[in-house]
Amino acid sequence: MTTPPPGLRERKKQATREALREAALRLAVERGPDQVRVEDIAKAAGVSPRTYNNYFASREQAIVSAVTADREVRIAAAVAARPAEASLADAVTDAVVEQYTNAGEREHETLLLITTRPALRDAFLDATAGIEPPLTAVIAEGLAERPGDAGAHTARVLAASVVAAVRVALEGWLRPTGEARATRSVCAGGLVVPAGSLPDQLRAALAPLAPAFDAAERGTQP
Repeated sequence: MTTPPPGLRERKKQATREALREAALRLAVERGPDQVRVEDIAKAAGVSPRTYNNYFASREQAIVSAVTADREVRIAAAVAARPAEASLADAVTDAVVEQYTNAGEREHETLLLITTRPALRDAFLDATAGIEPPLTAVIAEGLAERPGDAGAHTARVLAASVVAAVRVALEGWLRPTGEARATRSVCAGGLVVPAGSLPDQLRAALAPLAPAFDAAERGTQP
């Protein structure tokens, strides 16, 4: 099924959201996140603070959105486009790892900024919740393609489990404890950089979910 292109109103909303997150990130880089107000972001984007509040609940959410924008949609799209021979568990894992680690220079700079502020780290972690709705839909479609649909409930449980696993991996990457904390990299100026391999941590966190995905797929097969 081909998704119809967005209408004029939706395109305007997308343009406004893009302008706000770009302004938020630019001002955060120029001034430092603590020196950026919602009013500043709204003014830089050419909208009112009231309009800003229709899109983002905080300045941190807007700043983080500059790096997380549309990630959940891309994850769902990658799962939907998986080869017929690929298992659902592998497709989800590969899609998550790809979208969370295939970052350009700008994304890396934003992540470095995020690691310096607890409020930004929290907003970054909270953004993982956005994965659940589109992933639920695509998992349900994948299971419904075979006889004996496992149901929307199973799809939602699986998608919610993916969100939890991703958050656990990101927390471990951003906030290492014990021995790992002692080996965190520190750059000039005291900037703390996440240590370890994010792809490895994501795969390790998602691995326990594979049996549940496999069981759901087997349950829909003749």
